[in-house]
Amino acid sequence: MWQKLIDQVDSLVDGITMYRLLLYYLLGLLIAAIGLSAVGDINYNAIYIAVSAGILVAACWIINKVLAYLFDAPVNPESSILTGLILALIISPDFSNKLNFLFLLAAAGLAMGSKYVLTYREKHLFNPAAVAIVLTALGPHQEASWWVGTAALLPFVIIGGVLVMRKVRREHMVIAFWVATTVTTAAFSIVDKTNILTSLREMVLSSAMFYLGFVMLTEPYTSPTVRKWQLWYAAIVGVILAPQFHIGHYYSSPEVALIAGNIFAFIVSPKTKLFPRLREKVEVANDTADFVFVPDRPFTYKPGQYMEFTLPHTGTDNRGSRRYFTIASSPTEKELRIGVKFYDKGSSFKEAMLALDQNSAIVAAQLSGDFVMPDDQSKKLAFIAGGVGITPFRSMVKYLVDTGEQRDVTLLYSARTTADFAYVPIFEEARRTIGLSTIYTATGTAQSTKYLPALRRGAITAALIQQELPDYAERTFYISGTHRMVVTIQDILRELGVPARQVKTDFFPGYA
Repeated sequence: MWQKLIDQVDSLVDGITMYRLLLYYLLGLLIAAIGLSAVGDINYNAIYIAVSAGILVAACWIINKVLAYLFDAPVNPESSILTGLILALIISPDFSNKLNFLFLLAAAGLAMGSKYVLTYREKHLFNPAAVAIVLTALGPHQEASWWVGTAALLPFVIIGGVLVMRKVRREHMVIAFWVATTVTTAAFSIVDKTNILTSLREMVLSSAMFYLGFVMLTEPYTSPTVRKWQLWYAAIVGVILAPQFHIGHYYSSPEVALIAGNIFAFIVSPKTKLFPRLREKVEVANDTADFVFVPDRPFTYKPGQYMEFTLPHTGTDNRGSRRYFTIASSPTEKELRIGVKFYDKGSSFKEAMLALDQNSAIVAAQLSGDFVMPDDQSKKLAFIAGGVGITPFRSMVKYLVDTGEQRDVTLLYSARTTADFAYVPIFEEARRTIGLSTIYTATGTAQSTKYLPALRRGAITAALIQQELPDYAERTFYISGTHRMVVTIQDILRELGVPARQVKTDFFPGYA
């Protein structure tokens, strides 16, 4: 039952980019707040809520445009709008004090300015909304109330937040954060001899725990990129968030907890932001091209990792100007290569990519991903790819060929037709040089060629896995492809009795 529900949630969010989903979520919260205000369930004026949000979004957008011009940096309007909406749910929409208008402008300016000033290698270090709140608190009689943390808004925060959490696949972070906050709050209650249930109820119903966890904790630019460090990061923020946490006479707050976590994330995460320029486009399969970029500086990554690519362009559709792509090149190659599948009536982002001229620049950041080969080279591996999901395996196999590293690897590669198989020459070279075993299977019309020997028919099934991998129970499986394909293979492996710990899936936000 739970798996079916998860699949339904995944289907709902699969066609929406992470940024657009977050945009809809934040707008939904503000609309809900305005509605609740109208019936008296929230103690803020509905008009003030709308006006405050409008001022913050407009200020963030304008200030971001100006700063991008001054710093000669790419403009990302989505990011500035999201920051404005996040601040609108944190800063009290109260205009009883004439200085509140200036406070909103100051918060917007500090949030946007932090992205250009508080940086390392052109990558901002702190969550913009959190750092703005910390800095504005230094002013006279002004601070954020985190008014979104109310019982009336809680159902809306949770319902939308679950969709966001599932979209970015960071449930482990949010759960670790909640556990850390709960345990710390309970521990302080015991030490202070206060009622534990009262403290926990107050934390759940009247704090920003859920909003902070769903929206700001999972923000990719200022959180770690590796699962192990993500858990530590979430736990640190959770502990410091506990209402009773203090150092001397200084008590913590949500923004301070998040800033502390950002510092930890900076220490443990790679600091990568590139401005690579296009060298060439190479057709590698039907409607699929490799975009080969020349990085502006050397950088280090592991085969199978991915990056976020930003391409500002006119006529941006509802999928935005950012995409995540697996790095198809190997660390042994000097170029940065990504494989892109094109469809009829594709997104404005991909149309802009097709229009790129030689030497055109793009922004590449957020090197991430745990979809990498194990350090133990003696482990038996099975790669299962569907369509353009072959890109991380191109990186891995090319790396093995170039380094001569010996591993027991079998690749099961499914595509629709003969023309849809990409990177076949590399896999065949690996067959000859390092003993890679590759099984190609086509779900549509296809025939064997000298480049596709012994081509199979049909999808990857349990029978095919058992036939080609009689030792499947000993192998670690890596699965990459569409969401539906990945789920199908996971179900097959589950039925075959392969433990979940031996199954790794390639996921990054916005894969669809």
